[in-house]
Amino acid sequence: MWQRVGQLFSGIAVALVVASVVFMLAMRSKSPPVLKAVRRFNRSFTNPRAMETAGQPGAYASVIRHVGRTSGTAYETPIGPFPTDEGFVIPLPYGTTPDWLKNVERAGSATIISEGTYHQVDEPQIIDAKQALSSIPHESQRSLRWFNVDEFLTVRRVGLDS
Repeated sequence: MWQRVGQLFSGIAVALVVASVVFMLAMRSKSPPVLKAVRRFNRSFTNPRAMETAGQPGAYASVIRHVGRTSGTAYETPIGPFPTDEGFVIPLPYGTTPDWLKNVERAGSATIISEGTYHQVDEPQIIDAKQALSSIPHESQRSLRWFNVDEFLTVRRVGLDS
């Protein structure tokens, strides 16, 4: 009987490893069905939980406040920005298709709440990894490379001289 239990747990462990590898490869290759499923899961499950603490001191996520480009509705979305001298660099693991990104690009501005501080930002610009990685701490670069994040959004803090 214990041998059966051991085999069952071994089978589950192998299945989890295989699923993780398949997921990682699908994310790295930017598989549209996988990206769509992950975005849907994050929107309905992960994001609401992240928003409970996002933007607060010590939270792993910040918040970007933006306005819907057609509805005019105010939205808040959790993001993982990296502060720079001029503003922020924001990884785009799903590419340039998320609604929040389209909203910020259309409006040309947004508000980022990070570590309890509100930052008005403007001048959104998409840049590639080569340009962005020099602004990102080395310890964070590894996971961005693992997931093949190759597009980033830069925004400038309003009130800083260009």
